[in-house]
Amino acid sequence: MTQIDIPELSANGLPARRAALSLVDAALARRGGFEEAMNTPPFSQLTGSDRAFARNLASTTLRGLGRIDHLLNARLTSPPPPSALALLRLGAAQILFGLAPAFAAVSTTVDLADQFPSTQRFKGLINAILRGLDRDGGARLAQDLPATLNAPDWLVARWRAAFGDVQAAALCARISETPPTDVTPKRPDLANAVAAALDGIVLTTGSVRVTRRGDVAEWPGYEDGDWWVQDAAATLPARLLAVAPGETALDMCAAPGGKTLQLAAAGAVVTAVDRSARRLERVADNLTRTRLDAERVTADVTRFGEDGRTFDAVLLDAPCSATGTFRRHPDVLWGARPADIAKLADVQSRMLDAAARLTRPGGRLAFSVCSLEPEEGEAQAEAFLKRHPDFQRGEVIPDALGLSPETQSRPGEFRLLPGASTPDGGQDGFFAVLFVRAS
Repeated sequence: MTQIDIPELSANGLPARRAALSLVDAALARRGGFEEAMNTPPFSQLTGSDRAFARNLASTTLRGLGRIDHLLNARLTSPPPPSALALLRLGAAQILFGLAPAFAAVSTTVDLADQFPSTQRFKGLINAILRGLDRDGGARLAQDLPATLNAPDWLVARWRAAFGDVQAAALCARISETPPTDVTPKRPDLANAVAAALDGIVLTTGSVRVTRRGDVAEWPGYEDGDWWVQDAAATLPARLLAVAPGETALDMCAAPGGKTLQLAAAGAVVTAVDRSARRLERVADNLTRTRLDAERVTADVTRFGEDGRTFDAVLLDAPCSATGTFRRHPDVLWGARPADIAKLADVQSRMLDAAARLTRPGGRLAFSVCSLEPEEGEAQAEAFLKRHPDFQRGEVIPDALGLSPETQSRPGEFRLLPGASTPDGGQDGFFAVLFVRAS
C-alpha cells in the first residue's frame, strides 16, 4: 500500500480543511471567487503547512470534481443538500487522489459536518458513503473514468466543436495534471544561470521551467530580481511586439506585471495601465524588485489616451474566460458560465478599438487572451480587422519565438493549447496575434 506523506497540520487538520471548503464553495459560486476567497478568512488566517494543504486540497477537489461527483452520485439514492455534498466532495478528493489516509479523510470530514448545524444530521451518511468509496477502491475507480468528466459538459462540447473529439479529450485529460512553474529571466543571457540556480531547464521560448515547490520568494535570485514567475505562454504577446530600446510601449491591462517587466527589460519606455490601483501596487512591487521602471496609470483602458497620445507598441492581454489556465487554476472551469464568453468578448472588442486608437501609424498591436474559446481569440481578430482596415496581421516566424510551425494558424496569429504532455512540458492555453498599423 502506498504510504501517504501528510504534512503536520494544526488541530487535526480541521482549520485547513474548513478553509479548503470555503475555497471550493467560492470557486463554484462565481468567476474569480477562488482568488477572492484566498484573501479572506478562513484561508487568509492559515500559515505554513495548513495553508499549503488547504490550497492543494481545494485545487485537487476542483481538478477532479467531475469524477468525484460521478462516483458519489452512483452511491447516493437522492441528492443531499449542497452543504452536505460539499463535505462529501472534500472527503472524497482526499481518498480518490491520495491526499490523506482514508481513515483520516473520513473522520475529519465527519468532524467538519459536526461543526455546521446544516450538516450535523448527515454525519452518518457522510461516514457511510466515504467508507464505501474507500472499500470499493475509489482511487482505481477514479483512474478508470473518462477524462471528459474533468470539465463541465458545456465546455467539453465547445472544445469538441473547436478542436475535434481527440483534442478535446486530450485537453480534458490535462486538467488533472499539476503543471511545473515557469520563470522569465530578466535578460536572455541570464537564462542558463537562472536554470542552474533553480535546477530548471531553458525552454525553446527562453523561459526557464522549474519543478521545485514552495515559496518562490525563497528561491535563489528572487530578491535580486533576476527573474519573475510567468507561464511560458504568457510571454508570447510581449515577444511578438519585439520592442527596441527607446520605443514607447503601452501595457493596457498590466497587473500583475509580467508583460510590463518584459517590455521594460527590453529597453522600451513603458506605460502600464490598469483600472485597479490595488493590482497596480503589485506591478510597482515587481518593478522595484527587478529594478526596472515604468509609468503606472490607474484608468479605464477604453478611455485612456483620449488626448491623442499614441505608442510604438501596444499590448492588450484582455480580460477573458481564462479557460486556457485550467492546469494552474482549475476553478476557472467551474466558476465560468456559458453567458460569460459573449459578455467578455464584447469587453474585449471595445478594448481592442481603444488599443487601435492608441497605436501610432506604423506601430504594432499585440492582442492576447488565455482562453480556449474561439469567440475570444480567432473570431475577435477577424472582427477587429474588419472594423479597422488600416491594420493587418504582422509577419512572424514561429522559429524565432521558439514555437513549432503548427502553432501559427495564420500569419502573426498563434494558438497554444495547454498540457504538460508535450515534449518540453507544455504551457497554458493562449491565443495571441500581432497587428501592424499602416503608416
